[in-house]
Amino acid sequence: MNLDKSTKRIAKRVKKGFQGYPQISLSYFGETADHASEVVVSFIAEEGEPAQEQRFSSTNDVRKDETIQTTLLKVIERTDAKTVLEAAGVTVIK
Repeated sequence: MNLDKSTKRIAKRVKKGFQGYPQISLSYFGETADHASEVVVSFIAEEGEPAQEQRFSSTNDVRKDETIQTTLLKVIERTDAKTVLEAAGVTVIK
């Protein structure tokens, strides 16, 4: 799947807002606000449950990495997530 298609499908799911559980949250991290070198995927199966996290990282910007974006979409689809949330921007880590 190409990068453009993956990012559009993820954005479409994010745009729907809260639809219930299971829920997936995407948070991007990097050394600068312009370059996300890591994405953290948090999965919550039911309300009140602890989040399960998985990290993906790259030397390139993970938001522009076709493999990572396709993987994120597959995770969303396979978990049958009703809600997909995405943190705005990149959190700078030092």
